[in-house]
Amino acid sequence: MIDQLISLDQEAFLAINQGLSNAFFDWLMPILRNPYTWAPLYLFIIIFCIRNYKKKGILIILFILISFGISDSLSSSIIKKSVQRVRPCNDIEFKAEINTLVRCGSGYSFTSSHATNHFAMAVFLIMVFYKRWKHILWLGLFWAAIISIAQVYVGVHYPLDIIAGALLGSIIGCATGLIYRFIQPDLTPAKSSV
Repeated sequence: MIDQLISLDQEAFLAINQGLSNAFFDWLMPILRNPYTWAPLYLFIIIFCIRNYKKKGILIILFILISFGISDSLSSSIIKKSVQRVRPCNDIEFKAEINTLVRCGSGYSFTSSHATNHFAMAVFLIMVFYKRWKHILWLGLFWAAIISIAQVYVGVHYPLDIIAGALLGSIIGCATGLIYRFIQPDLTPAKSSV
């Protein structure tokens, strides 16, 4: 059963890493997984929250950081070290078939910390803002998913690493979102002093 799952995971990996391979994605996917690419978005979220929600906005930012901290610790420090799954780009028997577009890294593969962290933050933001802004649902999930898929495309994670990371991150984001909504049930914007 485990062998079949690993075989299916490798086939799905090759379908993305090799099957979708083209010059445009070879350029785009490494950019999408780079945290500096998303720095303007992170800055926008911080400014938007503080400007529109004042103290509530600072609490939102604090909870985003908590969501990130929990997800990164669980994925990187606990699960990866326990499972010790080798990255596809470091797998001696498999890496000859791989189109590796970024530095492989020496860490383990399961779960993807990129997927865990971004789904945790995205789901938290969805939990907080969905009632006021419905578009956050598809925008947040698209943002987290495209970063996650890029991890497979560039050759550093298997699809199961991404799926498990997305599920773990979503659970964390949902939990922190529920705690935030319990602490701060009213998310009306702060009144401007005009």
